Amino acid sequence: MAKDWQEVQCELQPDSKGVIWDLALYVPTVGFLILTGLKFWYPHGEDEWIGYMLMFLGFFFLMVGGGRVLRRLLILPSAPVAMDINRERIRMALKGGDAVSLIKDIRFFADHAGKSFGLTGMGNTGAKLQFVFHRNQFRGEDYEAVTKSLEKYK
Repeated sequence: MAKDWQEVQCELQPDSKGVIWDLALYVPTVGFLILTGLKFWYPHGEDEWIGYMLMFLGFFFLMVGGGRVLRRLLILPSAPVAMDINRERIRMALKGGDAVSLIKDIRFFADHAGKSFGLTGMGNTGAKLQFVFHRNQFRGEDYEAVTKSLEKYK
């Protein structure tokens, strides 16, 4: 029996082009926030609280941007490296060697430009999981096949 179009298996690859754009966004933002925060904090004047706030925001964006870049490059152990979609579940192999399955309350969120999509759902451990995938992480026509098979979860 032939495979149904809704059953897709694919491997993901690092998205180095997208990382360049992320770095172009996060590096100046983090640098500005931390350096401006230091400027307000160092004199220990009345504006010291502004320095604390700006440095907090700078380090927060550093953590968020770093996690985004490391997931895009498939470096973090929680980054998906392979995807297997069938009627019952969506299984993803993670970089750390684990496998997670989305089995309940699966939702598919595609962006209007068609360059990325989000996937959420209840995992096999009962925890709510979220993943973001980018077009350049897929090889060839895998992106279209995956988004077509996930349309039913919109």
